[in-house]
Amino acid sequence: MENFYAKSVEECLSEVNSSKKGLTLNQIDERKQKYGLNKLETGKKKNWLLSFLKQFTDVMIILLIVSGAISITFAVINHSQNEIIDAAVIFFIVILNGITGFVQEFKAEKSMESLKKMTVNECRVIRDGITVKIKAEEVTVGDIVFLEAGDIVPADIRLIETVHFQTQESSLTGESNSIDKNVEILPEITALADRSNMAFLGTSVTYGRALGVVVAVGKNTEMGKIANLLKDNSKTQTPIQKNLKILGRFITLAVLLISVVIFVLEIFSANVDYLSAFMIAVAVAVAAIPESLPAVVTVIMSLGVNKLARKKAIVKSMSAIEILGCCEIICSDKTGTLTENKMTVVGVYDMNNVVEIDFKNREKSIAQLKHTKELDLLLKNMALCNTCVVQDNIAIGDPTETALVDFANVCGENKNLLMQEFKIADEFPFDSIRKMMTMVFSKEDQLISFTKGGVDEVLSCCTHALIDGKKIQLTKKIKEEILSVSGKFASNALRVLAFAYSESGNAEIEMTFTGLVGMIDPPRKEAFDAVKACKKAGMTPIMITGDHSATAYEIARRLGIATSESQVITGAELDRLSDEEFMKILTKIKVYARVTPENKVRIVKAYKSIKKIVAMTGDGVNDAPSIKTANIGIGMGISGTDISKQAADIIVSDDNFATIIVAVEEGRKIYKNIEKTIKFLLSANIAETLSVLIATLVFPQFVFLLPVQILFVNLITDSIPSIALGLEPAEKDVMTKKPRDAKESFLNKQNLLQIFSFGIFQTAVIIATYLIGLKYFSPETAQAMAFYSLNLVQIFYILEIRTERSIFKSNPLKNKFALYSFAIIILFLTIISFTPAHNVLHLTNINLTMFGIIIGLSFAIIPLCEIYKFIEFLIKKRKNKVEVNAE
Repeated sequence: MENFYAKSVEECLSEVNSSKKGLTLNQIDERKQKYGLNKLETGKKKNWLLSFLKQFTDVMIILLIVSGAISITFAVINHSQNEIIDAAVIFFIVILNGITGFVQEFKAEKSMESLKKMTVNECRVIRDGITVKIKAEEVTVGDIVFLEAGDIVPADIRLIETVHFQTQESSLTGESNSIDKNVEILPEITALADRSNMAFLGTSVTYGRALGVVVAVGKNTEMGKIANLLKDNSKTQTPIQKNLKILGRFITLAVLLISVVIFVLEIFSANVDYLSAFMIAVAVAVAAIPESLPAVVTVIMSLGVNKLARKKAIVKSMSAIEILGCCEIICSDKTGTLTENKMTVVGVYDMNNVVEIDFKNREKSIAQLKHTKELDLLLKNMALCNTCVVQDNIAIGDPTETALVDFANVCGENKNLLMQEFKIADEFPFDSIRKMMTMVFSKEDQLISFTKGGVDEVLSCCTHALIDGKKIQLTKKIKEEILSVSGKFASNALRVLAFAYSESGNAEIEMTFTGLVGMIDPPRKEAFDAVKACKKAGMTPIMITGDHSATAYEIARRLGIATSESQVITGAELDRLSDEEFMKILTKIKVYARVTPENKVRIVKAYKSIKKIVAMTGDGVNDAPSIKTANIGIGMGISGTDISKQAADIIVSDDNFATIIVAVEEGRKIYKNIEKTIKFLLSANIAETLSVLIATLVFPQFVFLLPVQILFVNLITDSIPSIALGLEPAEKDVMTKKPRDAKESFLNKQNLLQIFSFGIFQTAVIIATYLIGLKYFSPETAQAMAFYSLNLVQIFYILEIRTERSIFKSNPLKNKFALYSFAIIILFLTIISFTPAHNVLHLTNINLTMFGIIIGLSFAIIPLCEIYKFIEFLIKKRKNKVEVNAE
């Protein structure tokens, strides 16, 4: 779009070949063909069948499908029902994961449709000199549009006439106040939020009326640019998704290698044919694949989603939770997220005292106000000199005026009660030239006028000041004191209004000055502690707002986000920087003010380019592109627009920054629990694989375990304890550690060593049990003993994997679900052992002596793991000591 804001009204009309009489019918048809309908493009419709099939392209999922196919092949060759059950379970898990992923993607792709809903249905335009009402999508470039309070702007419009005209643009620019509009020419370089001679598609008219010429429609509007940004950005994979891919490749290679080795060894063993060797290799492959892993991860994520929903964080994409655990940068919108999104009186000067209203203890500060004659008149002025309507004790109207009415009401001056006493006699509305507003009232046959406005403008119409209950001549000294207080308020980024009155009813002449009020959209009470927690957890909070730099810095300073004005940059200043120049100062900037949607996307991309994990919060349409571009997008549930909610991964239902920190803690806990789960499953599967491999090689004449027995272990002692691990409470220091490295795989050196070590420990226990069964009993009894040992050793092992510390330093009763899962497993094993159910698994009976041997050997996993943890602790301690000495 051309810079129409930098051109005169005449130049703009000439540029679009129009006039104040509007377009002719011939021009309309021609322009519709040229510019198209005034609609936002949503791009090509997605092929949902392909999207569903795409869910099955992950390496781990492909591995499961291949595993299921092998099981079916095995069943056909061996005429066995057991492998059919294996395949059915595997395919059920695959389809369940596919449906879950598809549903999440379907919801996320609704953002473009929400943009369309933001356009208005009808508007009034002048065509051939006649005012007509048309559909908004019929509006075209050159149309003359009439706007008044309550209307939604149908396109991007250059204003050509205004009468006390104001619009609310917070959803587009982030500016929290209504914006005064005019027709004056602006400089070429003017930020979007400062284009006071323009009205933009989707914004609302809050006051006055105006006439304007349409200069952009559809995709060429500022809203259309946002639509294009949303269309062009796609989500990157989360760390868990990347890690599971790496894990899938690792398992695939390992399984193929083990199967080939076993097949070759079996071929060269005595009395084993090709088919038998193949079946043994497949059995080991089935044992090695943790087919329950994708389902277990999904369950753990789902449980985390439900927990966060109870804490006012609604998660749209399950994988979004874990990425918060490695979040390093939180880019937060100011208005409504860090602040209350409500203009509030925070400073009062009644010509005697300056009272600052404490953000954190507002009620106590207001209670300390001394009700003098000056303050009472000031409060009456605040309540009466405005156009607000009070319904059910709630002020409705302009944000600045509602703040004044609310404050007066809290201090005891109720507008509705005052209006019974003061009757409106005359009104002089605010305009951009006078910068004042005056209301004249009659009270008991006497006229009294109240005026509010800019400090200099109100002072210029005053001859006296009310001090100590008396009208005193307004001297130079008194004026200097008033200006000094005003300057102090302004230096704290407060919006300052002056108040005066006249008992003679004179409007804006020979008035008496009564005081000043300073207002701001204050920080939320919870935001102070949330920012501290954010920093303590090693994350950097960044404020990105459409508000003015002074206001943004003041809020950031109070919250502890910024400490110096040098840490603030505006969108216009950012636009003048090259990418190289911006990257040099990126880590120094803490506050971005007066930014455009494109600026926000650029900021997020800059952090991502230096491999930072970025979260972006926001509530407006202007936030949607950056929300979608960020690693994790967070929308606001109360003040958020539909488009920002649809673009987000997480919606904070109470609009509170503090809730985001709660979500971060949950994300860290979930990731850690998933890591524990993966270590548990891989160690257990290594134990199963090595046990089958060793027993087959050493005793090829005996069947170590049947496929149905292995399946039972996978379904019962793998899945249930894994879910219990997902419910493990967070460690005490979870929010005092730095964010984890998102590039680090689950399969790092430390985890791999622990997985293989614990897997070997379990294998040793199982093989020892099997050997005792063979030596002192029978091959059938040895098989049963190995089966029970494989189950019990995993129950004891899960006690160890629950914590990185010694289990004797943790509370084993803290996770009640783990205790329930142990009880369920023991119950299953008891039923199988002492009822005919063991026949289903082809197990022979065993006595109590045998059970004593099984339990005793299985319990040995605990001292083995404890010794390992102690050695690991000593190595870490020594390593840390060496690093400290090196520094």
